[in-house]
Amino acid sequence: MKLALSVHHEAGASLAAAVAFDDWNAAEATRTWTTRVEAPTPPAKGPAWQRDAPALLELLRAHGLQPESIVLDGYVHLDERDTPGAGRLLFDALEGKVPVIGIAKSAGAFTHPQFEVPREEETPPVIVTCAGIDLGAAKARVRAMHGRKRMPTLMKLVDRIARGKVT
Repeated sequence: MKLALSVHHEAGASLAAAVAFDDWNAAEATRTWTTRVEAPTPPAKGPAWQRDAPALLELLRAHGLQPESIVLDGYVHLDERDTPGAGRLLFDALEGKVPVIGIAKSAGAFTHPQFEVPREEETPPVIVTCAGIDLGAAKARVRAMHGRKRMPTLMKLVDRIARGKVT
């Protein structure tokens, strides 16, 4: 089982969502899960991505999920120097046993085209980062994901679920 993951933070809590799929070109999820994680008191300082990994780990733990691969709505690394982002924190917490691929819309600190994956003509490419898998293999998997638009279909779905827009 492969999982697409996303987290949405709001005042006092985070909602982590997972969408399971079997094949990289799957158009529909085989199953979905959510976990609401209350924010610690006092609230954690720092960027939201630092809160993503704990929320995602709680989601995996709460539902006993053991994926073969994870595709994250966000970055594995924050820049070309491999500064750890939420995906790297998740990869490390899973003891490097599960490859994590991050898909982001914004180039952020990435300037080199090696991280870009065009998914639709005349739109900016998505940025792909990864841990536990070769970048070329990660990009091929992202290219194979279903959807004619910029973001793969299942990534859009997991984002909507994390935002509470899908029941």
